[in-house]
Amino acid sequence: MAEPAEPVPSAQAAPAATRSDRSPWNWLLLIPIVVPLVTPFYNFVSPRVLGFPAFYWIQFLFILLGVVTTTIVYQMTKKRSVVSRHE
Repeated sequence: MAEPAEPVPSAQAAPAATRSDRSPWNWLLLIPIVVPLVTPFYNFVSPRVLGFPAFYWIQFLFILLGVVTTTIVYQMTKKRSVVSRHE
């Protein structure tokens, strides 16, 4: 019978894949942070949408802006798998 293989010490183990967050796509994440801070963009009452002044409904649009930019950055920076999952 063959003897069991000796465990590999952690110092000799294969190096873990390091993640690099230095993609230029990450700069897009500043948009949903900076745009709501520029209050002259939405500091007015009219037009009203469903009775809500522009000040309120534009802030809801900022939420959608954050979701859209986060989705774009995620899709553009996620690692693509080389191996097909159907095999």
